[in-house]
Amino acid sequence: QVQLVESGGGLVQAGGSLRLSCAASGGTFSSYAMGWFRQAPGKEREFVAAITWNADTYYADSVQGRFTVSRDNAKNTVYLQMNSLKPEDTAVYYCAADHFFASGTYYSSDYRRYHYWGQGTQVTVSS
Repeated sequence: QVQLVESGGGLVQAGGSLRLSCAASGGTFSSYAMGWFRQAPGKEREFVAAITWNADTYYADSVQGRFTVSRDNAKNTVYLQMNSLKPEDTAVYYCAADHFFASGTYYSSDYRRYHYWGQGTQVTVSS
């Protein structure tokens, strides 16, 4: 069983930056693919970024070039560095974990395939 706790959200002006952290406990952190998802009011949860167990990274088109996902296995933590933030990035951000060893890409962009979730952290970008 993996427990995930996000932190680092807040209010920032458009063009600003935030770094989200997700600390994991339980399980073998280094074996998990870690995903970042977000959900705005009235919208479905959507994929933001993911990092595989072997540190390959994947991004949604909407954040490519602005967001960077990374992991520190020694600290059991995954990060999401968010730069050039836009008002449309406003959402609750969640981290998620699961194994995807049967997948050729070792990750999924489908939130329904992740079993372990954090409680979420609010990110609000003002214009």
